[in-house]
Amino acid sequence: MNRSEKDDIYSMPLSQVGSFEFDDQVVRVFPDMIARSVPGYGSILSVIEQLATRYVLPGTDVYDLGCSLGAATRLIHRKAPLDCVIHAVDNSAAMMGRLKELLANDPDTSGRCEIRLEQSDLRHVSIRNASLVVLNLTLQFVPPEQRMDVIQRICDGLLPGGALLLSEKICFTDPEQQRLMNDLHHDFKRANGYSDLEIAQKRTAIENRLIPEPLEIHLDRLRKAGFANAAPWFQCFNFVSILATR
Repeated sequence: MNRSEKDDIYSMPLSQVGSFEFDDQVVRVFPDMIARSVPGYGSILSVIEQLATRYVLPGTDVYDLGCSLGAATRLIHRKAPLDCVIHAVDNSAAMMGRLKELLANDPDTSGRCEIRLEQSDLRHVSIRNASLVVLNLTLQFVPPEQRMDVIQRICDGLLPGGALLLSEKICFTDPEQQRLMNDLHHDFKRANGYSDLEIAQKRTAIENRLIPEPLEIHLDRLRKAGFANAAPWFQCFNFVSILATR
């Protein structure tokens, strides 16, 4: 399985577009898919590595919830003290299987802190002794009525001074702003080689799986959970990343 395989899943007309799933087909092309679909993805990853240096303390736990192929996990791993434990959590068996292969073939993993791969629904994960939690483009796949519970459990499991990195696709209450941001995002995809057919079919596949919310709802939820500070540090079109501290 080649990490650089091109995302061609929606390149041919489909008689019926099924619901988007993180299955073997998606895992095969995932690095290409996310790089060509999410503006600023590389910048978000670089800041996650920077945050690991600042927030991850000796003897603490780190949680990468919805870790997919472990891009954030592996960057945190470079900076975390040796006595930390990184919990890489994803409910996709295909993602977990591929991540296990990637870590086994990565020479940079030797002599560093433990990475625990956990195939689990993040809604069922107990957060304890945490200095850093990452929800990078993950909460958007949790039903909206269950998101407060997820954020509350993260806040309760963070140590004083700990941090949550939350990245999300958002929506806008102003219809004109929503239309503009959607158009700009689609232009971004076209510039990265996606056809109008691919954009349309992917949108159909994901519309009932990924449910965005306005930025204000995310910030309000973080405050209600008990985070001392929560502020967006990055936005590109309809993608935002927020840093919240306990």
